[in-house]
Amino acid sequence: MIEILDPTELPRARDAGALVADILQSLRSRSAVGTNLLDIDRWAQAMITEAGAQSCYVDYAPSFGRGPFGHYICTSVNDAVLHGLPHDYTLADGDLLTLDLAVSNRGVVADSAISFLVGEAKPPESVALISATERALRAGIAAAGPGARIGDISHAIGTVLSEAGYPVNTQFGGHGVGSTMHQDPHVPNTGRPGRGYRLRPGLLLALEPWVMADTADLVTDADGWTLRSATGSRTAHSEHTIAITDDGAEILTLPKQARP
Repeated sequence: MIEILDPTELPRARDAGALVADILQSLRSRSAVGTNLLDIDRWAQAMITEAGAQSCYVDYAPSFGRGPFGHYICTSVNDAVLHGLPHDYTLADGDLLTLDLAVSNRGVVADSAISFLVGEAKPPESVALISATERALRAGIAAAGPGARIGDISHAIGTVLSEAGYPVNTQFGGHGVGSTMHQDPHVPNTGRPGRGYRLRPGLLLALEPWVMADTADLVTDADGWTLRSATGSRTAHSEHTIAITDDGAEILTLPKQARP
């Protein structure tokens, strides 16, 4: 299903995006050496509940996971890249942590992910991975707008990732959002320009470039959810929810300091 929001619904989408962004930034500031992933999950739960919003993850049980997910945020560390199930793990200096959060607020879903390094250590490979996904995300957003096609976004993302030297996996990618978390259209992280669904004002898309340092192959952890690089290499993942408007693409999940 492809859901197109009425213009009167856009303020609710903005509120949902701001909430997700604010929670992620709060969690980032609290995620330090010695923090347990289960603490991050509890903090996310508390902030979602306090806002009167609903988690998109707790009862989520798709065919590719061992559901229901049962937690409030995805916490992926180092070689884990997607759907990281929070567990009893204490963050160490130099860990590469990805936080991925989707929340429904007033009937509209927003979805965003950030990758960052914990502590003082800044391994160059990890810095490069994060930078590549952030640049690819910006390129994908720049390619989005009314009349553009999904392939234009995919091509823009894939070009940045490939030029940075990373293999691109197309099993998981961006997607539509709206009243539910995962909707059509699927937005692969590489593709051919001029192909696919034509974007219309009112469409919400979650764009999410992610990479693994030296492979495009995933393995599923024993928990049935966490996806890791097949080689054990490090990974990174960046995601924003955008709204297609008459004027282009509006980023709904910007951190507070970056909002207009």
